[in-house]
Amino acid sequence: MESELNVYWKTVFDTIQDGVMIVDPDGTIVSVNKALLRMTGYEADGLIGQSCVKLNCDICEVCRSSNGGHWCNLFESGAVHMRRCLLMRKDETYVHVLKNASLLRDTEGTVIGAVETVTDISAIIEKDATIEAFRRELRSADGFHGIIGTTAAMQRVFDLISNAAQSDAPVIVLGESGTGKELVAKAIHENGSRKDGPYIKVNCAALNESLLESELFGHVKGAFTGAVQGRVGRFEAAEGGDIFLDEIGDLPLSTQVKLLRVLEEKVVERVGDNRAIHVDVRVITATNQDLRQLVRENRFRKDLFYRINVIPIVLPPLRERTGDIALLAETFFHRIHLKSDKPVQAIGGRAMQALMDYAWPGNVRELKSALEYAFVACPGGIIDLPHLPPDVLNQPAECRPSPDPAQTREERQKKELIEALQRFDGNRTRAAEHLGVSRVTVWNRIKKYGLDPHHAERTAGR
Repeated sequence: MESELNVYWKTVFDTIQDGVMIVDPDGTIVSVNKALLRMTGYEADGLIGQSCVKLNCDICEVCRSSNGGHWCNLFESGAVHMRRCLLMRKDETYVHVLKNASLLRDTEGTVIGAVETVTDISAIIEKDATIEAFRRELRSADGFHGIIGTTAAMQRVFDLISNAAQSDAPVIVLGESGTGKELVAKAIHENGSRKDGPYIKVNCAALNESLLESELFGHVKGAFTGAVQGRVGRFEAAEGGDIFLDEIGDLPLSTQVKLLRVLEEKVVERVGDNRAIHVDVRVITATNQDLRQLVRENRFRKDLFYRINVIPIVLPPLRERTGDIALLAETFFHRIHLKSDKPVQAIGGRAMQALMDYAWPGNVRELKSALEYAFVACPGGIIDLPHLPPDVLNQPAECRPSPDPAQTREERQKKELIEALQRFDGNRTRAAEHLGVSRVTVWNRIKKYGLDPHHAERTAGR
């Protein structure tokens, strides 16, 4: 059997898909297999008889001693295990490989050479580079802390986030469901002086009244049935950082009173206790409801509204920033593609136009879901109309037209101001909140663009 194996050894040697190279103790290449030749671009006579230094491996260590000892560190260490390295091809380009090496000894234990195996990992390296390129793209100037947008409306939001982050005043994020209010709150935290402190999130609509007070302010042992031990509330847990109260419009009136005290006095009282605990927390709130209307209906305290409405940030619905739809779609496509093994290549032109034409009542969240649906429905290749959700195809668009690229920034600014004043019956305060600027800025723009301030005042009922 051993004799027959020796006869067929060369066939086995060349069948191995990894590159194999055998060198003598001086580093001279004495044998290579076909896989190594394919990998390096050499013919056999271009390597055999040559020094292995010819392949210019970037991890080889030369350690020839003055007394004529072994010239290569492999002959002292005895082996190389799973080392990533570069080999130089014949055309002087490099191939990424994974190397293993061991010494060869004769029956008496004398070193007679070494064998190296190398696995081509270029495809893995290329995939890693592609993934990193996608990551850089997703962190590019088209986004801001995970919020994607290049339209003027979103640039104003980004500016407001940066400015609000430098203040300790309460911030309220307003916008329809799915516009990204939670992302805005997180961006404010990450940009502010409290970024190294805690960031605590509470969904006010997810808990009933009794549980909500315990969650926010904590409780002492025995405060209610089941309170077998005391608990620290979310406000105490957020000490030195930010607390984000989502769906603030669903906060019960009784809890609103206690929240108002926290905002005004910076203290909390645990349920079942009358001891005031000082807290240093900045409050960020969010809602998709019209709080002014809730105030008029006596469902939201007026004093609390004015206390949390110090820095309002209004997120425009997706139908009002259609110029961002293609960018968002491509961004979500790349993100889903990174997590999917399906050979989906791109969003087709017809599908992209359908996405642009749809009204998106669910805003950015609905767009992301539509792309996830398309990846499931598309077997591979290009995402086309049949791969989109039925709602996107069956409902006509009611989107505002995309901004005219021929318009100047001032023309767009004037048009947006006029539309905002008309939308809110000339109320400059409401118009300022909608545009994401101060009331003074609205007044200055009215004068700058020659609009009739008296008409605006009369319409607003002043």
